[in-house]
Amino acid sequence: MITGGARGLGNEFCRAFVRSGCTQLAILDLKEEEAKDAADELVATACLNSDLAPTDFNIIGLGCDVSSERSVQKAFAETMDAFGRVDSVVASAGIVENYSAFDYPFDRIKRLYDINVHGAFFTAREAARNMIPQGGGSIVLVSSMSANIINIPQPQTPYNASKAAVKHMAASLAVEWAKKGVRVNTLCPGYMLTKLTKTILSHDQELKKTWESLTPMGRMGEPEDLAGAIVFLSSDASRFMTGSEIRVDGGYCII
Repeated sequence: MITGGARGLGNEFCRAFVRSGCTQLAILDLKEEEAKDAADELVATACLNSDLAPTDFNIIGLGCDVSSERSVQKAFAETMDAFGRVDSVVASAGIVENYSAFDYPFDRIKRLYDINVHGAFFTAREAARNMIPQGGGSIVLVSSMSANIINIPQPQTPYNASKAAVKHMAASLAVEWAKKGVRVNTLCPGYMLTKLTKTILSHDQELKKTWESLTPMGRMGEPEDLAGAIVFLSSDASRFMTGSEIRVDGGYCII
């Protein structure tokens, strides 16, 4: 299961799973129609230039507002009805906004925390509730390099704090559930060239140059650069890892 899977990094995670052999997947996003469209497109892409047929896949799209505990519970119930179990969950749904601290409207701050922090917690908790009876599973909370550093030049204090909360949440839950067979790890991306980021930077090339100059590798990441890390953390390849963080940031956090 992947939340926020209809677009952006969440959708790239879906593609990474399918490319690695996953044939059963639940894609969650705020708008059910977009989640279902993403599921259909993923199956069609997987069948191109291959011997696979659409009937080889069971990929579903579900509407889910991660800021609502009831919505998350409903999505998990539908997933369990469809598959009977859930082995790996990626909490990828999140938002970012840039306001100075003095100008940040409270309703926007609340919305950001409801999605980024509460949404990650609701997702992880429901995942564990379903994983523990089956013997365990893997949960990956998508944080950010912003959990470790302060981004410049854009002001985004609530976002940075929300991602730091997600990182520490994962570590805390990892300890709480370690002996129950549920692993909880964190993936922390750096600056990634998603479609949304490309659109924003097309109007601000100087910001793009600044971000690249601050990254030791001298470039922003491609969404595909996260594929190996997300599959590793979600699979048994990382079976002795819990409470860990993988940063994929081109070296941004080391200077």
